[in-house]
Amino acid sequence: MNIKIHIVAPYESMIPVIQECIGFFPTFEIRYSIGDLHEGVKQAIHAVSNGAEIIISRGGTAQLIKKNVRVPVLDMQLSGYDMIRSLSLATNLESKTAIVGFSNITSGAQSIIDLLDLPLKVFTVADSDEVAPLILELKNSGYQQIVGDVITVKTSNAYGLKGFLIQSGKESIMNALEDAKLVYGYLNDKNYLMKVMEQFILKDHPNMMILDDKNEIIYERWNDFHSSPLTEADLYILITDLEINKQKVTRSFMTQDNLFDVTGYFIQVNQQSFKVIVTEKTVSILEQKGLSIDADTTSEPIAAASEVIRNILIHIETLYKNNQIILLQGRKGTSKDFITRYIHQRYSDEGLLLTINFKEFDHDYLDKMPLRNIRTIRLIHPEYIDDYQRLSHFIKECLTHHVRIFILTESMLPTEFIQEVKMNKIIMPDLSERKEDIRILAQYFIAYYNQKYGTIPVKINGEAIRFLENFTYPNNIDNLKNLIKQVALNEKDYVIQKETIERVATNEHLPADVIFQQGTLKEIEKEIIKLVLKAENNNQTRAAERLGINRATLWRKLKE
Repeated sequence: MNIKIHIVAPYESMIPVIQECIGFFPTFEIRYSIGDLHEGVKQAIHAVSNGAEIIISRGGTAQLIKKNVRVPVLDMQLSGYDMIRSLSLATNLESKTAIVGFSNITSGAQSIIDLLDLPLKVFTVADSDEVAPLILELKNSGYQQIVGDVITVKTSNAYGLKGFLIQSGKESIMNALEDAKLVYGYLNDKNYLMKVMEQFILKDHPNMMILDDKNEIIYERWNDFHSSPLTEADLYILITDLEINKQKVTRSFMTQDNLFDVTGYFIQVNQQSFKVIVTEKTVSILEQKGLSIDADTTSEPIAAASEVIRNILIHIETLYKNNQIILLQGRKGTSKDFITRYIHQRYSDEGLLLTINFKEFDHDYLDKMPLRNIRTIRLIHPEYIDDYQRLSHFIKECLTHHVRIFILTESMLPTEFIQEVKMNKIIMPDLSERKEDIRILAQYFIAYYNQKYGTIPVKINGEAIRFLENFTYPNNIDNLKNLIKQVALNEKDYVIQKETIERVATNEHLPADVIFQQGTLKEIEKEIIKLVLKAENNNQTRAAERLGINRATLWRKLKE
């Protein structure tokens, strides 16, 4: 049998597993593509037009494809191994966690949770439209992490929660292909659109789309763009708001490096509902070099096991709520960027986070800066500021518009400037001052790389954690993240062992940006010299200059 099968993978990390399975079915002509929900539908329609006889996908994507193609569509079922693997990862992150999904996910998840006595709560939905309202309700109830299918993860991320994807393993894909073999053996349009257009005159709205009561696009026109500037997540949230409010909804989004005002209208025509989405391109502040809008809506778990970080968070939260200027001073990798994003996402009420990089920014543009839709401004590289009076005036203008200000620096700022704008300085501690957080950070990075690259380990043992705590991290969390990445890529077991970290950290072919704190002072000094020499391509003259010693001393220390 030469069966033509097309697999629509809802997420990218499924592709390597599909490739591994293809060789077991030599009589199949198997092709694959990546696409979730409506993008998955497009991929399936294209595949059918090219001769695909059976489509395989998963969850909500499979359900949508079934409504849009006339060939069999198989829904890839999750195996028990898939559930145990994903639920173990989610449990290790120690955040308040809920499982959200259709019954094919939650029924199996509940059985495993009961069997393993996991601290997870299960919520079942009957329709994809129920996901967003439920996620919002869970967020308000204190949940920080949501586990489920792709649509659940994307909706959770859009609402600022950590979305954790239940991934399909090899056994699930193999079972779906076996089912395809069995299925193959049994194988042998609207007038309402014009009424909507009458209410919404096209010439007044050059960039728009219309969706029917099933939220399928029945019309779109983008005179100012090549295609829709809205991401799938942006559109989904807007549609959900319209279905809840059943009236006009206005939001601002940052997509394709531009800032947009988007208005959605809920329209009823002959007992059928339609949604009209109008997009207006504003004057983009991002055309100015050195400006960027933070489009990352995900909320990583804050590592605050240490008392020092807990106290800092309390102070920052209080200052932010009271519209106070916050100066975060600390070395590279001390979470300055992350904490500003965390506070903004938690307290900004859907406003935008703007970053001004004074290393690249034209300071003359500061007086012309539009503040509409901006809720938080993050100022970085303030050491390049050439006119503190102008910056002081800008900051005071921001405060009158209730725009919160963060200033991030690794060095000191002029005392006169700090006093003039009544800045509140908070010193961010090095990782060595908050070792209690290393376990939480390491486990988060393990999960991150598992989701991104499909790495094997899902947790780290206590001996390995204690081993990590004996390192010096020159760039703090940045170094820890890079080390965990290398370890996750090289660990062959589900639990990271101390021996793997030691082997990776001492491998000369891997980035050497961490220093092991063992041995005598002379031995540690020699390791540092070797690192500097490697960074300077073994040029002893340049290495000696960086170390503040002469070349003869460098040579002597290497020979000792």
